[in-house]
Amino acid sequence: MEFVSDLWLGASTAFLPMNLVYCFVGVLLGTAIGVLPGLGPTATIAMLLPMTFELQPVSALIMLAGIFYGAQYGGSTTAILINLPGESSSVVTAIDGYQMARKGRAGAALATAALGSFFAGTVSTLLLAVAAPPLAEIALSFGPAEYFSLMILGLVASVALASGSLLKAFAMIVFGLALGLVGTDVETGAARYTFGIPELYDGLNFVAVSMGIFGICEILRNLESESERTVGVKRVSGLMLAKDDLKRIVAPVLRGTALGSILGVLPGGGAMLSSFAAYALEKRVSSNRAEFGKGAIEGIAAPESANNAGAQTSFIPMLTLGIPGNPVMALMVGAMIIQGITPGPNVISSQPALFWGMIVSMWIGNLMLVVLNLPLIGLWVRLLTVPYSMLFPAIIVFCCIGAYSINNNIFDVLVMAGFSIVGFALSKMRFEPAPLLLGFILGPMLEENLRRAMLIGQGNPSIFVTSPLSLVLLLIAVGLLALVLSPRIRKTREEAFVE
Repeated sequence: MEFVSDLWLGASTAFLPMNLVYCFVGVLLGTAIGVLPGLGPTATIAMLLPMTFELQPVSALIMLAGIFYGAQYGGSTTAILINLPGESSSVVTAIDGYQMARKGRAGAALATAALGSFFAGTVSTLLLAVAAPPLAEIALSFGPAEYFSLMILGLVASVALASGSLLKAFAMIVFGLALGLVGTDVETGAARYTFGIPELYDGLNFVAVSMGIFGICEILRNLESESERTVGVKRVSGLMLAKDDLKRIVAPVLRGTALGSILGVLPGGGAMLSSFAAYALEKRVSSNRAEFGKGAIEGIAAPESANNAGAQTSFIPMLTLGIPGNPVMALMVGAMIIQGITPGPNVISSQPALFWGMIVSMWIGNLMLVVLNLPLIGLWVRLLTVPYSMLFPAIIVFCCIGAYSINNNIFDVLVMAGFSIVGFALSKMRFEPAPLLLGFILGPMLEENLRRAMLIGQGNPSIFVTSPLSLVLLLIAVGLLALVLSPRIRKTREEAFVE
């Protein structure tokens, strides 16, 4: 009965007219930026954070969440129609989706992506509603030592699941942790890494840093490799799936949903890892494996279900533990902090309307996406014809206005500009920026829990291994680190990154 009453509270919050509007805006915007190649939900959410300052916390988070899972839907449209994934998690969808479109079955491919995503989103949101409260109850028993070990595990896992050089991923974590230390020490009042600049006494602004690294930096990368976008399919028909198609997609959708729901919870996992893993699994177990790469409908159903399930369940560690598992969740944590909400297990008990309202809004948002995506395919196709030379100046102006509006200070605009250059330089040297953002968010919390634990242990670091839960978390982190340090895994990571 308590579960039903919680859902009723969520429904009464999510169905408020204003929250429905922001949910619609979020999924519509998410779909649009998923369709437009080269932007992505991380950059978009980073750029829109200043807009959420004046919103109610639940409205802000509902809109930002809608952008995230809406982008998973939109990314499949360009992947199928023009073989250009709008979102990284849709890369594998392009393999078979574009081949289906070339055979005149673009409508069936898009319908498969939409229906698979809707089913996966519905199931994984239910899993979020069921699993999050018990996990939060367990997390309430965590002390400073357990939280410190959990954050260490989260950082190690994000490195383990990232691509490319292991050393570079660790360097980004350390760089992010160092950036998080800039400002005034809460315990001693000493200024750290401020170089005598008064604006840095309160630390680097999270919004300015994230907008620079993910927003402006993404524009610079797109301008460097700008190419003409030609729309291969101008008209789409046949959106109804045949009975044989429905039979073929049932098992892949179920497998993709299950796999994505599990992988989405892992730090560093989420939508992209889920879609790649689901495609690899389906290619191995499908009875139609010979068709993969030539237009197999299973090659669309499995990854599209998995990436949407992974996107939804990645909210579990963020909402229950306050630990962001990927860059988008790090931005969501930043949005909560900006709104004066402390991320962690207390959110469910102290902000029940926000927590359950977000969950119910995800069901509403998934339904909106199905209703939106299929009828508006013609609009998305036309949107692809807009020249990027007209888009990027407007985006830069919007970013500058957003950065300035944080504190009405030009210094934040300069920080954003500086980190856009830093982000671009890092990308040229093949450093992934995602671990940097996770380190920046977790750095202050990591330091705070380290200090508290050492005070409780009277300066004895054995407190981290005498607590059974803390010891288990540290052992998992060490085991994961040992795994990724193995020569075979390191070689596979670096080869995949080069490709």
